[in-house]
Amino acid sequence: MRRLYSLIWWLILPLAIARLYIRGRKEPGYRQHIPERLGFFPPVASPKQRIWVHAVSVGETRAAEPLVRALLSRYPDCDILLTHMTPTGRATGRSLFETEKRLMQAYLPYDTNWMMGRFIRHFQPSLCILLETEIWPNLISQCVKHHVPLALVNARLSARSLKKGKKLESIMNEAAQGFSVVAAQTRTDADRLSQFGAGNIAVTGSVKFDITPPDEAVEKGKLLKKCIGNRPVLMCASTRDGEENLILDALDHLDKRALLLLVPRHPQRFSEVADQIQARKIRMMKRSQLQNLSSDIIPDDVRILLGNSMGEMFMYYAACDVAFIGGSLLKLGGQNLIEASALGKPVLIGPHTFNFEAITKDAISAGAAIRIQTASEMMTEADKLFSQDTSRSEMGIKAQAFAQNQHGATDRTMALLAPLLEK
Repeated sequence: MRRLYSLIWWLILPLAIARLYIRGRKEPGYRQHIPERLGFFPPVASPKQRIWVHAVSVGETRAAEPLVRALLSRYPDCDILLTHMTPTGRATGRSLFETEKRLMQAYLPYDTNWMMGRFIRHFQPSLCILLETEIWPNLISQCVKHHVPLALVNARLSARSLKKGKKLESIMNEAAQGFSVVAAQTRTDADRLSQFGAGNIAVTGSVKFDITPPDEAVEKGKLLKKCIGNRPVLMCASTRDGEENLILDALDHLDKRALLLLVPRHPQRFSEVADQIQARKIRMMKRSQLQNLSSDIIPDDVRILLGNSMGEMFMYYAACDVAFIGGSLLKLGGQNLIEASALGKPVLIGPHTFNFEAITKDAISAGAAIRIQTASEMMTEADKLFSQDTSRSEMGIKAQAFAQNQHGATDRTMALLAPLLEK
């Protein structure tokens, strides 16, 4: 089955490269560093030890931050190789670690044996760390062949992904058995992963809870709030295609004084969402129009602020009063509510959260989040919280306590990785 999988990769390779150029029309980053995706890299020095961390896109890169910083601190003689699949992931990594001289970045090659083997021989990693759901059969096979220990950390597996994986059980079983250690977010994730034969599984929690909101971002959020004035702010964070239309259709259910802070998950959709807003003739401003947060003012008749910037999610959360977490109104699995909770913001979340099932349920049980079914209900719940200062404050305190109680996953993960590195 893996030979067939590899053959399919070679057959679709021209289409994969063409797709880079097509996507590059909106995101020029897709047309950069293309040789890396084929296994060709600039020369690098051979360090005493190089730890390879793969974080596919923005969410995984942000999640990797506490772990990468812990690795840099505990192993001062090591370099870190941080790989990605998307330009936004690479840009996020560059922003987070721009002052770290011991960290380099690259794109992960396409998952063929030849490209992965060339990648490993070039960089000579001492350990490969994959985040969350990144299981690439040929990557794993080549790590095993070249005696590179493999760890899957912050691992999660939804019921839907388990069902899909069962259709390729022979490939998934071989891949899962290649891991030296698996650090699962929850017991449910661990049980699902074990069905593919993964061994040495420990439940560590989510390293995303160990992310500390940067003081600079929090201060910028306070300045943004001053630009907005005394109006209540509902933030719709990480929205996905199709959700913005539902939110805009329901906007009349939100208090007319309130500002909707709308932040699409994918930057290539900023212009598309702006067009949707303008088509409805709703007064809007874009984050990019605010040149000076210390002095700019958002007029009271502006109904929507479009968050069309990268790397400012903590600033947006700091500026809002209530946060809705996108990807959950439609059957997309939801996004994580940890950043909003860490900043003490009451959270609203839709019915579809299978990607973050356990965390979402725990947050609701802790009184940190409220489940809503529709965009109209989201607006109604936000209005209730706007009008009840005590309830909103109490919910924010519970959200922050919920996030703090989940700390420690990075230390638990580091304890699992130490024997692999020190061996």
